[in-house]
Amino acid sequence: MNTLRHWLLALCGCLALLASHASAHAAETAICYNCPPEWADWAGEIRALHEATGITVPFDNKNSGQAIAQLIAERASPVADVVYLGIGSAFEAEKQGVITPFKPVGWDRIPAQLKDPKGYWFTIHSGTLGFFVNKAALGGKPVPQSWADLLKPEYKGMVGYLDPSSAFVGYAGAVAVNMAMGGNLDNFGPAIHYFQQLKHNDPIVPKQTAYARVLSGEIPILIDYDFNAYRAEYKDHADVAFVIPREGTISMPYVMALVKNGPHPAVGKKVLDFVLSPKGQAIWADAFLRPVMPAAMSPKAAARFLPASDYARVKPVDYQKMGEVEQAFAKQYLAQVH
Repeated sequence: MNTLRHWLLALCGCLALLASHASAHAAETAICYNCPPEWADWAGEIRALHEATGITVPFDNKNSGQAIAQLIAERASPVADVVYLGIGSAFEAEKQGVITPFKPVGWDRIPAQLKDPKGYWFTIHSGTLGFFVNKAALGGKPVPQSWADLLKPEYKGMVGYLDPSSAFVGYAGAVAVNMAMGGNLDNFGPAIHYFQQLKHNDPIVPKQTAYARVLSGEIPILIDYDFNAYRAEYKDHADVAFVIPREGTISMPYVMALVKNGPHPAVGKKVLDFVLSPKGQAIWADAFLRPVMPAAMSPKAAARFLPASDYARVKPVDYQKMGEVEQAFAKQYLAQVH
């Protein structure tokens, strides 16, 4: 009997140990929606996060719109712990009640306009919209310098932009062209007219990140962020250029948030702390994004950006209003352009 009891106690101890290991393993994983490895060097950030904390974050190729739709669908039983979004989508996520306040380490150093005062979301980095151009794929044609240039017949079938009714970068591009053409957040008529004209030029309109398609030459000109073009030039050594259009553009913050009732909140919070840490911010800077903590930008990283005179064409935009009108624009685009 004693032998049996000892055996049972030993078995219980083994099972408890296994359960403990399983629990520890679960705590080492955080699910992030919209963390694609090819975008903004999420691959490098996630690798550094794992090296520094032991936390594993699987890659996720959703865009902002898809991430919010998934969070809403899973509201009763959330799967994700954290989410990465274009700032306009962050307002929608807050409105839908799928994110919850959390103020990570470094919160106080984030400019007021780049965070929610209650902590629902905060900026980690930003990018500027322009033209990501594969010069070799232009077939000898000049690199376009303006929004108007993209409408020229010589660029027929060469221009791409992410679907603005789904991907946030597509919507940001629509806001940029709308402002450049004289519109505002109460009147998207100029952008709708522009995309209707561009449609005659047979544009390519993917729903997901299209970095590889630009490098391959399949999309010679993509309305995209500066950081993707700089990455192609300096990391992949491609024959590319980044152009800030003559008529002007906008810069857009990208933010992160803690998912409401996520399965691993403590681990999720550690992820959010890391992306704002000096090490995490330096990775964004080395990936050609403007980190929300400017001190993380080394002179070498800063030297790879276009001159300040080019960035002077960046126009201010009301991010909250931009978020509020995003869905209305998406409906208008789908009805009149798509």
